Amino acid sequence: MSLATGILRRALRLPAPRTPRVTVDRDVAVPMPDGAVLRHDLYRPAGVHRGPVVIVRTPYGRAGWVGVVFGRLVAERGLQVVVQSVRGTADSQGELSPFDEADDGAATVTWVLDQPWCDGRLGTLGPSYLGLTQWALAPAAGRSLRAMGTLVTASSFRDQTYAGGAFSLDNALSWTSTMRTLAAGPAGRVGRMLRGRRVLADALDALPLRSGDHHATGGRVDWYQDWLRESAPDSAYWARRDYTRGVADVARADVAVTMLGGWQDIFLPWQLADHAALRAAGARPRLVVGPWVHASAPGLAAGLREALAAFERAFDGTHGSGGVAAATTEEAPVTVTLSGDGGTRHLTDWPPPDATDRTWYLRADHSLSVQPPPDRTAGAVRWPGTQVDYDPADPTPAVGGPILTGKSGPRDQTDLEARPDVAVFTSDVLAEDVVALGPASATVHLRAATEHLDVFVRVCDVDPRGRSVNVTDGLVRLGPGAPATASDGTRAATVELWPAGHRFAAGHRLRLQVSGGAHPRFARHPGTGDPLGEATTLVRQPREVLHDAAHPTAVTLAVEPRH
Repeated sequence: MSLATGILRRALRLPAPRTPRVTVDRDVAVPMPDGAVLRHDLYRPAGVHRGPVVIVRTPYGRAGWVGVVFGRLVAERGLQVVVQSVRGTADSQGELSPFDEADDGAATVTWVLDQPWCDGRLGTLGPSYLGLTQWALAPAAGRSLRAMGTLVTASSFRDQTYAGGAFSLDNALSWTSTMRTLAAGPAGRVGRMLRGRRVLADALDALPLRSGDHHATGGRVDWYQDWLRESAPDSAYWARRDYTRGVADVARADVAVTMLGGWQDIFLPWQLADHAALRAAGARPRLVVGPWVHASAPGLAAGLREALAAFERAFDGTHGSGGVAAATTEEAPVTVTLSGDGGTRHLTDWPPPDATDRTWYLRADHSLSVQPPPDRTAGAVRWPGTQVDYDPADPTPAVGGPILTGKSGPRDQTDLEARPDVAVFTSDVLAEDVVALGPASATVHLRAATEHLDVFVRVCDVDPRGRSVNVTDGLVRLGPGAPATASDGTRAATVELWPAGHRFAAGHRLRLQVSGGAHPRFARHPGTGDPLGEATTLVRQPREVLHDAAHPTAVTLAVEPRH
């Protein structure tokens, strides 16, 4: 064990290593069926000549944090680890085709199982893209796969790419820029890093969207163009990259699945959908969710600890060093740590079986109330709503929330809520704690001149000083007939928000924001029906948000029962 890994082990609060000595075979070549050669580093604990193997497949290179955390630290716990660079990255041959990992994953599984140092048992581990590669190879691994450590990830990235039917521009272009920087080599990488976020910020504002890759990287990037072109739900491009069908296979193979998510993580809704699919198929995965953003150090540390404990149980056939904690995990396989200093809950399932829905309604005086709006329209003119403009030439900005890079997570909303294009509705001071724990959604009744628009909804926590901080949010893109227009010219938009785990403390207030977007997290809506990558004409999109008895705009949170 090196000094660096010793310090890292303590920082991550990992159990003591089984062996301080690890050997590394670098740049091992594995031929793929089409002739391309992929390379990996093999980490082997001292004294282990045959045993289970953990496969880590990554597009981010094998050196640095990937090799240390998911290679060496895991090997120090007595497991052999293959850390492989996916096709077209680092020194693996071929061309990177993002998320298309099933064939290479299957070939890698076959190769590893055929090695004399593998005893036929496999594990997988890693966050984000490294989690997608696990779902991609799982069907080929079959019952050889004993444990998976899937951290801040999902079995398909399509829905994250088009969250709410819009386009997750910041995530898509930031990742594209990162991958081009990694591919530039040491010399080119320095130049790109110096230009950094400034160049990317300009690219995120570029129109049409199809020019964004050129602005961010200096050239065309095929996969970015594919994402703009292949947004249809029935796209064959995404069907090839969808591994949700393998979730049931994992359940039938009795794989010990560990899932680590964050309340402000970009993949949380779809990771929880994977969890639900596993449960429906009879599996009992371990789910841990906490107040983390994507790939944050505390979140990854928690996920690594959980995965290593699961590996120990799966490969040793014991509860390992878990003791009482392992028994607790079996009885309550879901552990969530709430934001808002809400503590930790150990649950039998997700969503919490005893959670109940509570709805807050928007009022004309910009308040939020648990009482529905009174009927004031009978025999009178239409009760007025709240006017909310959206100008795509000056788009409502994204402030915090589930974003891949930059200023993600909980953020002060003061400046955003002062903008005229953000409508704000606030509850009375809470007499007691309200713990949001489960799904969240909103229904927004509106009247608009254009059928092409986005609706963004955000729930915030306002402390006694008046500081507003975002908790959960979501966006939905509307088009002609979706949703349908009622006889009075109104439309009712359903907005699915990120699942929530947050304590609104007594003395605080709930706040709801309603606006027309969150740029560049979601690409601005031009207000036209132009194809996703082509629009250059920008149309203002005024709309009236309604909140009368006939049009009860509201937000609903699953809340923990009062104790």
